[in-house]
Amino acid sequence: MGLSIRAYARHRGVSHVAVKKAIDTGRITPLPDGTIDPQAADAQWAQNTLQPRKAAAADKAPATKVRVEPATPPPPRETPEVATPPLSAGGTSLLQARTVNEVLKAQLNKVELAHRKRELVDRAQAVAHVFKLARIERDAWLNWPARVSGQMASTLGVDPHTMHVALEAAVREHLIELGELRPRVD
Repeated sequence: MGLSIRAYARHRGVSHVAVKKAIDTGRITPLPDGTIDPQAADAQWAQNTLQPRKAAAADKAPATKVRVEPATPPPPRETPEVATPPLSAGGTSLLQARTVNEVLKAQLNKVELAHRKRELVDRAQAVAHVFKLARIERDAWLNWPARVSGQMASTLGVDPHTMHVALEAAVREHLIELGELRPRVD
């Protein structure tokens, strides 16, 4: 049998409301009878509660880069002690949720930095640029038969109009085949 919520609050030096809130948020887990094992609860409280920052000195300290790594469980204890029950049935601990949040912030900062360094390409601009280049290429091919058909007709000794019509038909057919290709840009 453990301590009541009020007795554990006196043990911790906090209000009973703080203990109740710690139980409700899953930072500490009561025993099945509703009482609290002080040793197990103290360990859970220390593990799942962020320590308050040191007064104004910490606020004025220069910012440092912190490498965020996923939380790893502590190594198994070799001495027999009171086993601490899981923090919540099927949920995540406060520490795990904060770790995930910090990892996401780091990833967003990485993307923001790449954007500021102009290492990222705007997808809409890239698609528009590729479309513009393809249109220029298509127009160049459509104008090609008119430029070269006369020279080719005189070299081959055939009617220039017939040569122009044949080249234009071949180029249009080829462009239609190329137009059926759908490039993926994802």
